[in-house]
Amino acid sequence: MDEPFDASTEGKPRVRDYMTRDVATVAPEDTVGEVSRRIVESDGHNGFPVAQGRKVEGFVTARDLLRADDAAPMFRVMSDDLIVAHPEMDVNDAARVILRSGIQKLPVVDDAGTLVGIISNADVIRSQIERATPEKVGKLLRTLETIHDVRADEERRRVAIDDLVPTQGKVYADELEGRRYELEHGLTEPLVVIDNAGDLLLADGHHRAMAAHTTDVEEMDAYVIVLAERVDLGMARTARNEGLESVEDVNVVDYARHPLVETTERLQ
Repeated sequence: MDEPFDASTEGKPRVRDYMTRDVATVAPEDTVGEVSRRIVESDGHNGFPVAQGRKVEGFVTARDLLRADDAAPMFRVMSDDLIVAHPEMDVNDAARVILRSGIQKLPVVDDAGTLVGIISNADVIRSQIERATPEKVGKLLRTLETIHDVRADEERRRVAIDDLVPTQGKVYADELEGRRYELEHGLTEPLVVIDNAGDLLLADGHHRAMAAHTTDVEEMDAYVIVLAERVDLGMARTARNEGLESVEDVNVVDYARHPLVETTERLQ
């Protein structure tokens, strides 16, 4: 296997932040007929890693299956000339591999060669559109420390959606639909939350939090900036002034009123 991993990617957005961890695989002994049916019945799969337990032995695509007999096993049909990603790999490097190789999905394996996820071209696109990256969180943390002269620490933890105090009063229906799709397919970015003496202020991820709320998801992964003491934050004052106490107070605005649509119409 060719593993394009550079250990110098410390601090950069990584594959582990965007990969899908719940990976569907097929076994080396599964037949072309069986795997073809799985592809037809699946929601968007066009290929699978071929794995024995959690050890990746190859990858099979729909194109591979078209050229083979229905009774042929995967170990005779699969490609074993694999390119894989490492969870600590820079997501931009993964994007380059996907673009240059024409491969739509890269299995992600750890140092022991164990399958821990898969990253697709869709995941890479998502990483470029919306990033709750460590750098973004770190910049917010340093800003809070500088402006308010307070110590702040960063944690990664699950937060209850009902405990969040939103800091913006509206979200857009089209973006909300996209976040629901991501949530249903395990592609959702972590939220960014400020823990201000127990008050959990939602700093980034209102569409994601609303998607969770409207689909009855009770908790989400979050980067949490924990302030050492209570601070009078401007975003908290904004929330109070707008009567925002929970995500239920956030309004969903129709797509036709999205600023991007208004801009596009002005340019036409």
